[in-house]
Amino acid sequence: MLKVLMAASEGAPFIKTGGLGEVIGSLPKALREENIDVRVVLPKYMAIPAEYRDDIQYLKYIYVDVGWRHQYCGIEKYILDGLPVYFIDNEYYFGRDMIYGYDDDEPERYAFYCRAVLEILPHIDFMPDIIHCHDWQTGMIPVFLKANYMQDEFYRGIGTIFTIHNLKYQGIFSKDIMKELLGLDEEYYTSDKLEFYGGVSFMKGGLTYSDIISTVSPTYAQEIQTPFLGQKLDGLLRARRSELFGILNGIDYDVYNPAEDPLIYANYDSRDLRGKLEGKLKLQKRLGLPVREDVPIIAIITRLVSQKGLDLIESVLEEILAMDIQMIVMGDGEPHYEWLFRDGSHRYPHKLSANIYYENELAHKIYAGADMFLMPSLFEPCGLAQLFSLRYGTIPIVRETGGLKDTVQSYNEFTGEGNGFSFTDYNAHDMLYTIRRAIEYYYKEDIWDMLIRRGMTGDYSWKRSASKYIELYNMLKYHR
Repeated sequence: MLKVLMAASEGAPFIKTGGLGEVIGSLPKALREENIDVRVVLPKYMAIPAEYRDDIQYLKYIYVDVGWRHQYCGIEKYILDGLPVYFIDNEYYFGRDMIYGYDDDEPERYAFYCRAVLEILPHIDFMPDIIHCHDWQTGMIPVFLKANYMQDEFYRGIGTIFTIHNLKYQGIFSKDIMKELLGLDEEYYTSDKLEFYGGVSFMKGGLTYSDIISTVSPTYAQEIQTPFLGQKLDGLLRARRSELFGILNGIDYDVYNPAEDPLIYANYDSRDLRGKLEGKLKLQKRLGLPVREDVPIIAIITRLVSQKGLDLIESVLEEILAMDIQMIVMGDGEPHYEWLFRDGSHRYPHKLSANIYYENELAHKIYAGADMFLMPSLFEPCGLAQLFSLRYGTIPIVRETGGLKDTVQSYNEFTGEGNGFSFTDYNAHDMLYTIRRAIEYYYKEDIWDMLIRRGMTGDYSWKRSASKYIELYNMLKYHR
């Protein structure tokens, strides 16, 4: 049986800020269903809800070196529906209100975590065939493994896969951390190793030293090999293109299932959509919008940052709100965009509901109650929101980039193909045209019902994607 240790900085249901947490919450479950002995290791953040923290089992403690520091490392364990989840405990690093955003010691926190992941292995009675690392916070695991542990027989056969969830966030720090925190000699500070424009990049470490690289959609795997989206790492990614694979994320069908979801107003399925209409009317009432069955609701659930195409929305927001529509926005982020939607809701209180926060229960109600879901991203490695919306019969309107291009096919009135609406160029008026086109078909009930049912019956589960990861695991284990 293949043995895989999944290392990440967050994972649902314990701690989640976005797509990475969703993936770590659902991919291991899908792999276990395919008879893979997968386990997860996470930092033990103070922000983990008490309902989980109180039941985490203490195993033992060891000490982990971070440069010259000799730091306490508690090893703890939680069994989540049969999945073993290990926690790295150190309150100095992880006992804080937030899980990210501590610039002063971010490199030290995750250098500790990366080394701790390797150090705990002899103590948890688990020798993985593969350590599957996710995003920059785990980027030093492949580096440390090859630099410091390969002389030890216990570690010699372990392979590594590094998955890029968003290349924009790289963990770039001062050169001073090489010896101070990483304990690595100058030989590792070269342009073909960890050096990155005068600094040190955790992301580059993972890309350079892992055996295989993956990312979260086939299109994004191609896009990051170009200067536009390669974030100055496109040359390295082109050099490793034979070891770079794009595998689409999936969603957890047990959690996101309109037929059984306890968080939505009324359950429904593709054969009986009455619950979707009921959910729409109750959502309008809750958010203070006019309760109208006949008006289309356009939803946006996202981090309010420029990557998400919000500058396009800003350019034509007046034109959008001039149409007979309602818009629901949920999320927080850059103050400029928070103000944009708050101001819009004050000026158009019967058309725009601005919810400048994230709440999981309300998110489910919006996915279920909205008619359309807008994602005009500048780039989108995979995107999960469009998959949630399809699952709930809410038609996506997207820009053709990354995983959005791989999962949403624009409706073709001549062939009848498609499951949503899309536009190619990063242009506000192309987006506006596409929104108007979607609204036009909203009033053609036979076509709209067909699109709803097609979205709801599509396969966006982890089953297919998990099988592709298993192919990579087998490739790595048996063909190294």
